[in-house]
Amino acid sequence: MKDAAQPVVGSENRPDRYNYALIGNMNVGKTVIFSKLSTKKVKSINLPGSTVSIQGAPIRGARGCLYDTPGNVSIFSDNEDESAVREILLSSKYTGEINGIVLIADAKNLSRSLAIALQYSEFGLPMILNINMMDEAVSRGIEIDTRKLSEILGIEVTTSIAPEGMGLRDLVGKFSQLRPANFGISYTPAMDELLTDIDELLGESRVSARAIGLLLIHDDLDARKYVRELKGEEVLTSILHLVERFRRNNPTHNRDILVDHYNGLARNVADDVQRREPVSGNSRLATFGDMCTSYLTGIPIAMLVLTLMYFFIGAFGATYLVDTLNVTFFQGILLPAVGQVTDRLSNEFLRDMIMDPDFGILPTGVFLAMGLVLPVIFCFYIAFGVLEDSGYLPRISILLDKIFQKLGLNGKGVIPLVMGFSCVTMALLTTRVLNTEKEKIIASFLLYLCLPCAPLIAVMLVILDKMPFSATLTVFGVLGSQILIAGYLLNKLLPGQRSPLFLEIPPMRLPKPLAVIKMALAKTWFFMLEALPVFIIASMAVFLFERAGGLRLLEHTLGPMIHHLMGLPEKSVQVFIKTMIRRESGAAELEHLHMIYTNLQLVVNLLVMTFVAPCINSFIVLFKERGLKTGMGINVAVFLYAILLGSIVNYLCLTFGVTFT
Repeated sequence: MKDAAQPVVGSENRPDRYNYALIGNMNVGKTVIFSKLSTKKVKSINLPGSTVSIQGAPIRGARGCLYDTPGNVSIFSDNEDESAVREILLSSKYTGEINGIVLIADAKNLSRSLAIALQYSEFGLPMILNINMMDEAVSRGIEIDTRKLSEILGIEVTTSIAPEGMGLRDLVGKFSQLRPANFGISYTPAMDELLTDIDELLGESRVSARAIGLLLIHDDLDARKYVRELKGEEVLTSILHLVERFRRNNPTHNRDILVDHYNGLARNVADDVQRREPVSGNSRLATFGDMCTSYLTGIPIAMLVLTLMYFFIGAFGATYLVDTLNVTFFQGILLPAVGQVTDRLSNEFLRDMIMDPDFGILPTGVFLAMGLVLPVIFCFYIAFGVLEDSGYLPRISILLDKIFQKLGLNGKGVIPLVMGFSCVTMALLTTRVLNTEKEKIIASFLLYLCLPCAPLIAVMLVILDKMPFSATLTVFGVLGSQILIAGYLLNKLLPGQRSPLFLEIPPMRLPKPLAVIKMALAKTWFFMLEALPVFIIASMAVFLFERAGGLRLLEHTLGPMIHHLMGLPEKSVQVFIKTMIRRESGAAELEHLHMIYTNLQLVVNLLVMTFVAPCINSFIVLFKERGLKTGMGINVAVFLYAILLGSIVNYLCLTFGVTFT
């Protein structure tokens, strides 16, 4: 062999023409990894005579092109998916020459992934193994010694949590270190002799003669075509004669025996590098797990769990920790200290850009993210980790699956929707647990439209407490009904399918605090690494917009419309603008101005400020998660929906003489 025996780096090929194939079993996260690593310049390659298409795109921030292949279980299978993968590895006609294999493994099912990794290692192509879904493995008590696995296979081994983007930068960084595996698989003496003979006949080859021989034994047509094009008909005929003689001498051989051989080797390797915590034999926990999925007992348990999560994240995280970190440290200590330094700047515009209390980079970009978002999201990851580690998460999803089907979601949708009552920004991030883009859009829309976050709920309750109970009932009744109506309509209008709820149900167990905290810290750190630059850029943009007179223009433009359509005072524009910047800021402004409102106007204002838009943090995260086109579509739809609904509520109340006094 020539290139196959060498790492990618150092070869004479141009780096920008390197092609990598993402290969792995079904449902191991290949497509998520592909979308995270590649640019938007995706091209679809339809293979002739097949219904299978391969997606390819340049790698983001690195040289070369990445191809996402269909999930498969064996290199010997005859179905279209496996055939497509073999075709692009053997032929350069459709994707160009594949220079390396990025094999994605499922951390929960390492043995199954290693079995296919060993099969593809026989191709002799440079390779890397990425073990995905590490968080789910940890929650099941599985620990993997990746260093030892790397030594056994002779290739680089990385880990990732693809939906969070964790580990993917490291994976791309290792592309320059791809090399053929040196595991050294032995077969029967007769087969080893056959593969040696084929190697001598085939000579130099980009793809290993061992892989070609293994495929030819099982009549693979792509392997025949490869040999014919590389060495001609005569060499192919000679090899086929050797294969035929092997078959005559070994009539009991078949592909199932060979696949079992790989599975056995994979199990041995997996047993050597992973450690599984014994399944709990606690019968009380098992009984509790069964109770969680029964309507009679599961719903009260779910309400209790969600209430505890709400208080932990909303009351402890978003209130106590935020007050301690943001109010006491950032605003009370750090901001004044930094202000003493920036006060020495002679340029007033630059000083304001850095320190303006409403729009400056430090107060609203850095300190807001560090003081407000960080403690909330850390608490969320702790709570989420406890649910995941205990095995409760799949059970509540099963319990609520039938209800959420009407909204175009499956049972997993309960997680972001419940979290939205604590923090919409954080809840938007949890839409990553959903499977399809349709489900993510529906959940994002509902979060963006209908759910008041914890600080807003707190101020709403303060305002509503001074009015008759009918006002509270109206506000929360309208909000609740909109979740059902908007979800139902979106399910009907949006193309695409709801994904079925398909979950592995791990045994119930007591969560391991250290593992939960370590995972929460890692996820929080990675989120802040990604989000902080976005917050800084957004705060600069809002500052420049305000200095250019954009906010004053909005106030003068929207004031009359708000008054005529929704019957609100023109000063409501101030409330809405501050709501868009910070929800609690808008709510505080409403409380400040409530004396100029009637009770009906307060009810309409509370509804519209919940509907019109979440805070700037949610605005940023929505675009980050859903992209520019979808994010813009949701914003426009929510804005129009808020004006329409506010106007309808105002009109109906006036028509029927409802004043809430």
